[in-house]
Parts: sequence; C-alpha cells; structure tokens
Amino acid sequence: MDSFLLSLLGLTAAACTTASFLPQVIRSIRTKQTKDLSLPMCVLLVTGMLLWLLYGILIQDIPIIAANSVALGLMTVLLFLKLKYG
Repeated sequence: MDSFLLSLLGLTAAACTTASFLPQVIRSIRTKQTKDLSLPMCVLLVTGMLLWLLYGILIQDIPIIAANSVALGLMTVLLFLKLKYG
C-alpha cells in the first residue's frame, strides 16, 4: 500500500479514537460530575498514552504522535476533573 494512504489511514484512525474522548470531557466539565469514571482506568490510560507518545516520537510516526498528544491532553483534563470532583 502507498505510504501516503497508510499515513492517511493512520491519521483517520487517530482522529476517530482521539475525538471519542471529547464528549466525555465536555460532559464532565458541564456537569462537574465524574463519579462514574474509574480512577485506575484514567491513570492507566494516561500512562499508556504517554508511553505511546514516547514510542511515536522515537520511531517518528506522525499519526501516533498526533493522536496521543491530543488524547493525552484530553485524558489529562479528565484525570484532573476526576481528582477534583471525585
């Protein structure tokens, strides 16, 4: 497969999975409620995203870097809200 198409596929997948966090972030900010979010899940997800970001940087893979940079930011906000609102 053409490297452009592979990159496009990766970026599209990255956009979809990263965007999936946005509704939860918006809802948590609006309602100030995070009781249904699992703290261990948030911590593990943030850790995993950080590791994926480092991996993407090391192999210089733009879709991995882009997806995990944005997702890590969104999950960090959710983690902060979880710690703040319980």
